[in-house]
Amino acid sequence: MNPSLYWSVRRELWENRSIYIAPLVVACVSLFAFTISTIGMPQRRHATLLLDPAQQRAVIAKPYDGAAMVLILTGCIVAIFYCLDALYGERRDRSILFWKSLPVSDVTTVLSKASVPMVILPSVVFVITVITHFLMLVWSSIVLLPSGLAGTTWTRFNLFTQSLILLYGLIAIALWHAPIYAWLLLVSAWAKRAAILWALLPWLLIGLFERIAFGTSYWGAMLKERLMGFASTAFQFNGPTVDTLRGLTPGRFLTTPGLWAGLVFAAIFIAAAVRVRHGRGTNE
Repeated sequence: MNPSLYWSVRRELWENRSIYIAPLVVACVSLFAFTISTIGMPQRRHATLLLDPAQQRAVIAKPYDGAAMVLILTGCIVAIFYCLDALYGERRDRSILFWKSLPVSDVTTVLSKASVPMVILPSVVFVITVITHFLMLVWSSIVLLPSGLAGTTWTRFNLFTQSLILLYGLIAIALWHAPIYAWLLLVSAWAKRAAILWALLPWLLIGLFERIAFGTSYWGAMLKERLMGFASTAFQFNGPTVDTLRGLTPGRFLTTPGLWAGLVFAAIFIAAAVRVRHGRGTNE
């Protein structure tokens, strides 16, 4: 990695502790809630083991899947607010004057900020989620040990397999949402104030215009697809969740036109953010 890019990324981690603090807080809350839920677990586990194997897995894995989903959602929320403030904040507090005096290009600065929602946050969420799952497994084993059912959770919830599924899912989400994060970075570089309004209003107004003028909602459907469409292309669902590696469809995901169109727009937005930061950063 380029040394300038490396230290720029380190700077983002130093200045934005919410990148790892927010997921840690959510993980602690999830662990506390799970600890409370284990009261009476041995009795419930006996009843669960009377179900068929698929239902057993669904019931036992439910709290683990829930913790993962909450942490992924937390990562997405942190990424959105980070992008909105990433370039806007340095102009607001005038710190851009200092950073521009250093031998770091606008390209390096913007790329370091783009790497946070697309690389750093997914990595942080992955590590914290795996640790959370491991601690949940250990605690459930301790609770179930006196009843002789300690191994039932480990056999129904394969930590290694679920970690691979989680990693694949986080990569798919980051790639699919790349144009969203790049757009927010562009708005952050351009907006003088109320960046969140400038980020949302154009898309809402286009949808409103289409609805009033033509009575259709294709624009809204396109936005929904950009937010949630990764799931139907990256996974093959046989139920509410994916519990085996056979449910992963990377070939279909990587050949989806929507993925590559989104990445092209992400590159355009990032290039525009670099240009805007270079031209406007020091004269506001």
